[in-house]
Amino acid sequence: MKTAIIHYWLTGMGGGEKVLEALCRIWPEADIYTHAVDRNAISPFLAQRSIRTTFIQSLPFAHKKHRFYLPLMPLALEQLDLRAYDLVVSSESGPAKGVLTRADTAHICYCHSPMRYLWDFYQDYLESAGAIARFFMRPAFHYLRMWDTASAARVDAFAANSRCVAARIRKHWRREAQVIPPPVAVEAVAAAGSAPECVRLREKEGPFYLCAGRLVAYKRVDIAIAACAARKRKLIVVGDGEERKRLEDMADAYGAREWVRFAGRQETDALYAYYHACEAFLFPGEEDFGITPVEAMAAGKPVLAFGRGGVLDSVRDGESGVLFPEQSAASLQAAMARFEAMRGAFEPDAIRAHAGRFAERRFLKDFSELAERTLQAVRAPLSFNACSCAARPDAVGEQSHI
Repeated sequence: MKTAIIHYWLTGMGGGEKVLEALCRIWPEADIYTHAVDRNAISPFLAQRSIRTTFIQSLPFAHKKHRFYLPLMPLALEQLDLRAYDLVVSSESGPAKGVLTRADTAHICYCHSPMRYLWDFYQDYLESAGAIARFFMRPAFHYLRMWDTASAARVDAFAANSRCVAARIRKHWRREAQVIPPPVAVEAVAAAGSAPECVRLREKEGPFYLCAGRLVAYKRVDIAIAACAARKRKLIVVGDGEERKRLEDMADAYGAREWVRFAGRQETDALYAYYHACEAFLFPGEEDFGITPVEAMAAGKPVLAFGRGGVLDSVRDGESGVLFPEQSAASLQAAMARFEAMRGAFEPDAIRAHAGRFAERRFLKDFSELAERTLQAVRAPLSFNACSCAARPDAVGEQSHI
């Protein structure tokens, strides 16, 4: 069986690329198609694979400015020749699912989210853009929404990474989706707890809260900084991104540099050590799923999270963490006070066991089973044994007589 995996773009490593790696473990011989690829910015596991690109790759600055070519991506996808493939798996967050396939090719879409800038967060992106950008965005995004809805009909089966994403799929595309959480390296995180670096980090830093991830606006790390500054609690921020300078300036403005430390981007082993050394993990953003909270729980640490989005699937309030109702520093402060009052009630072993539900082996099993069911469903009406003429030999005569 020939398999193709369509991924929106490969210009860095994030949660979507971790899912892509897992899909490649299910289908080791699959060809990867994407709009743009920077092999130096992705894992060696992915970089060594067969990766084919759309014409977007040949456009200027495609590695860094691929999102500027968003209006061209539907056309680019439809130029891909996938006639040789029996199974197509699209990894959707940017345009990926709109490919054209044979009638007997099964197409499964693993959806991280319908494109948020087209749907749920359209007004936010519009407000943050300049006047000239807004002028072009309105007609372009109108066209893209129509194409996005139409292309959903080309998919035979959808999988969503969380219940909230399944609800978006139902709302925007009028399709049902099986919820299959993305793979998380829970075993690797748990095993890292015995590393000497974890002990050294605890001794060096003392008690601290942790934030980790890309420093971009929607992660709302500013809320964590404000809350820790107000409560005079130590916060370590692991990660880098476009928001770092603003967040550092904010910490200075609060006079909170003795409470807030920016550790920058860390390698995987170092990040795992931070998980094990912290008191709790702060997650004030709203994510489609949220891998970092699950990684923190795999280290046995409670998660204090804004109670919307994917964390509703992963964080159990009062058992594996504390959910707070408003995306504000005051609401997070209240959650911190609640956590500190009941700190002894959180059982690290129970939290680790809960995180085990999101191990990669479960993703591999659930997605493989979905693929098998979808292949059977697509092929059954087109197979000889399923034809009415095979069941009723006289049907051919009846048809010709008519």
